[in-house]
Amino acid sequence: MKLKLFGALAVAGVFCGASQANAASCGNVTIASMNWQSAELEAAVDKVILGEGYGCQVNMVIGDTVPTITSMVDKAKPDIVSEGAIDLLPAIVKQGIDAKKIVMASKVIQEGAVYGWYIPKYFADAHPEIRTIPDALKHPELFPDPENPGKGAIYNGPQGWGMTVNTAQLFKAYKADKAGFRLIDTGSAAGLDGALAKAYEHKQPWLGVYWSPTSLLGKYQMVKLEAGVPVDEAEWKRCTTVADCPDPKPTAWPPGRLYTLIAKPFADKASPDVMKYLNTRTFKTADVQQVMVWMTNNQATGEDGAKRFLKEKQDVWTKWVTPDAAEKIKASL
Repeated sequence: MKLKLFGALAVAGVFCGASQANAASCGNVTIASMNWQSAELEAAVDKVILGEGYGCQVNMVIGDTVPTITSMVDKAKPDIVSEGAIDLLPAIVKQGIDAKKIVMASKVIQEGAVYGWYIPKYFADAHPEIRTIPDALKHPELFPDPENPGKGAIYNGPQGWGMTVNTAQLFKAYKADKAGFRLIDTGSAAGLDGALAKAYEHKQPWLGVYWSPTSLLGKYQMVKLEAGVPVDEAEWKRCTTVADCPDPKPTAWPPGRLYTLIAKPFADKASPDVMKYLNTRTFKTADVQQVMVWMTNNQATGEDGAKRFLKEKQDVWTKWVTPDAAEKIKASL
């Protein structure tokens, strides 16, 4: 009996030592959960896979595009940005890569993101003459500001978002204030969503910045206005993405590339299996949007959405991880 007990304890010690070794090989990792739905979902998936599959001690922090990526470049924290919209901050991202402060890993959403100024489809159908941003700016009376009679309204995102900076700069570039418009600070992601949803439910006009993939655009049909000018990559990098640039010029939005960003110190110490996961993990828009619509309909969190994705899409995510990690993740669910 004593020999059996000793043997059992020895085996347990081996497994415990292996588990501790796996945790040590990954160690503590900080993941930024950005305050929009797709990024929240992706960060939660990373948390489960790195925590349950590879023994990482995961700490989640709330993030926004501008302060989070800037912090990663300046301070090497957080360790991981699950969805980095690199085209919203091209100069800072390039600075970080050139200085070997950050590493670009996988393309997080294969098809990328589509940013721009949108109007509801029912409004576009009723006003076929409005197809571009300059078209819309000719008619402030069609997009009335609820707080300033006689003014038109353009709804912006919350502070800290890259596209909020872009919209503020484009507002100046198109001289929208002289055209009779005011830029509305919606204050938060919920404020932006609420403004759009309220207008849509009452079939009212609405003009503002948004993007896909999102559950909201999965629910409400919106039309992206053309810029009226081609993409000017040099102008975009010079001024459209720089908040204090004084003389922005009109340009179309470039395609939105979404990449996983890793702080170089973490990339250097992480195990090959962890880095392989971060360099392999990529979602399809349809898969992400499907989960986001479920999250919205059920008032679910990113963690809820991650569990649903991991349960329903095992044929997808098991290709990103080692067989051993896959079994641990399945057991945790």
